[in-house]
Amino acid sequence: MIESKNRHQTAALNPIMLYTGLVLLFIIAFFPVIRGLVGTWIHSDDNSHGLLILPVSLYIIWQNRANWADLPVQPGRGGKSLVVLTILFYILSYKAGIATLSSLSLVLTIWAVVWALFGKAVFKAVLFPLALLLLMIPVPAQFFSMATIPLQLMVSKVSAVIVRLFDVPVLREGNVIHLPGRTLEVVQACSGLRSLMSLVTLCAIFGYLTLSSNVLRGILIVSSIPAAVLVNIFRVVMMILSIHYMDFDLTGGTPHTVFGVIVFLLALSIVAGFRGILSKWDKKQTDS
Repeated sequence: MIESKNRHQTAALNPIMLYTGLVLLFIIAFFPVIRGLVGTWIHSDDNSHGLLILPVSLYIIWQNRANWADLPVQPGRGGKSLVVLTILFYILSYKAGIATLSSLSLVLTIWAVVWALFGKAVFKAVLFPLALLLLMIPVPAQFFSMATIPLQLMVSKVSAVIVRLFDVPVLREGNVIHLPGRTLEVVQACSGLRSLMSLVTLCAIFGYLTLSSNVLRGILIVSSIPAAVLVNIFRVVMMILSIHYMDFDLTGGTPHTVFGVIVFLLALSIVAGFRGILSKWDKKQTDS
């Protein structure tokens, strides 16, 4: 009886030891990438949302574990082949010094390992929390450079048009706005890109938790783009009006920080309101 009990305990410990060993091996193999990602999340305001991604993904998997417990576990050769390919991809990208591709290979390897250990059915079930891991990867600086300038110009142009409606004399030269006795520059932070990735992350999580249609979830995520741009136009307009009419500077110091938080909360409010509209269609699809 005691021997049977010991065998049962050993059998239960074997999978735990296996998964623990795989996790440790994964951390050791990808330690340079993990260290670089954590450093970027901690020191970059544009990528600080990356700290939340893994805990949220694990939380979603844990919360839905009862729904996925009955899924067939069928490890396949396809997943094992993918593990080999993703590891080769990691080695090549790391040797080439391409940080974005090295980070991508980390996420792809996680996907491949899940497929190899548990099979296609489980992989499909946990696809969203696995896909969410892509948001851990910092956006390449080249993309930011290409996207920032057009957005800066657009925000500057629209803001100048709006403040003229309030009888504010302005002269715009590119992303520079001249006021009587003061010159403002619409910098990268006011283009909307800084808050965009955080908004995309929150919209993805919010949509998954509150909507059942994947199409509507996608629409909600896309809505974060115009929301980020609109609130940053609002930010620039309010900065100009506060300087011109109240001689109050919102462009630096504590007022700038507080105002930035308010603007981000406004963007969240816009997205939440739009989600309320989408939820009505979501309810109709569920009822039908």
